[in-house]
Amino acid sequence: MNDQQYLDHCRAMLTEFSGELTTRTSQLPDDHPLRELAGRFSDLTDNNAELYERGPALVARLFDTYPEFAPTFPRQLLWFLGGDCLHYMADEEIEQHQQLEELRLAAASRGETFNFNDARAKLLNLQ
Repeated sequence: MNDQQYLDHCRAMLTEFSGELTTRTSQLPDDHPLRELAGRFSDLTDNNAELYERGPALVARLFDTYPEFAPTFPRQLLWFLGGDCLHYMADEEIEQHQQLEELRLAAASRGETFNFNDARAKLLNLQ
């Protein structure tokens, strides 16, 4: 998995999360803050140019204001966005993602295909 493929993979996860959040909040009034937040996540998936600028602030707002939705947010995206998003990860999670990142980069340097999900399962002894 090269850098572009990894970026696409993370964008796909963000799009999936955004769609789920939008669906889950669709019954709320239009002016409800959680529905507005879902709309901002949706806007972020449409405008990836602002992903690193607006993404961490939206994640912080989600985790701080609506902690019940935190478990639905992909942990890999916390790593991907970095910065303040890392505060929402345990040290062990950060270490695991660092190891996965090193494995991904090593595979890319050798021109090999890297399957993130398989590597994560192997690292966590899920296989």
